[in-house]
Amino acid sequence: MDKNTDRLKGKPSTIEAKWDLNYEKNNISLPADVLLENVFLLPKKGSALDLACGLGANALFLAEKGLHTHAWDISTVALERLQLNAQHKQLKVLTRHVFLEPDVLPKNTFDVIVITRFLDRKLSNAIMESLKPNGLLFYQTYVRDKLASVGPNNPSFLLARNELIHLFKPLKIVLYKENNLIGDLQCGERNEALFVGHKC
Repeated sequence: MDKNTDRLKGKPSTIEAKWDLNYEKNNISLPADVLLENVFLLPKKGSALDLACGLGANALFLAEKGLHTHAWDISTVALERLQLNAQHKQLKVLTRHVFLEPDVLPKNTFDVIVITRFLDRKLSNAIMESLKPNGLLFYQTYVRDKLASVGPNNPSFLLARNELIHLFKPLKIVLYKENNLIGDLQCGERNEALFVGHKC
């Protein structure tokens, strides 16, 4: 499911209503490639946050891997569906209904933070501060040079080339993938950048 990144613009009640309506219509959610392709990097235990989680596929995946998992989003509809799925799978996911601002993120709390198809640049420092030492950030979202008409169209909500590297410069780059429009366009991810950063 495509999650635009403008959920933080405007009044919380208006944005929440927009996303509640979106999740009432859509109930398909899969774990992000950045997580699936790099699952071997996850710690054996610890705390994880699926930030702007939507329907929470990443959160469910992290809980299945044995991490103490939190999932935050502005949509109560999405969080309620996530809780039902977690109960069905007999997994524990701690959900939080929240309008994301930098001061909402607690410092030095999570071993893993996962963010997909969401972009609010003003949260970057708070996200890094919320990681514990040795923590990992898994990030995947849309780029301006995308091939398909998926996700947002407003360039304010799309990554410039190599932008994740710059936004999270204090982190050690473990993985960065941004194929852009190079080579065989029928192969590889062409719409999103994938980043894994390590807080040393």
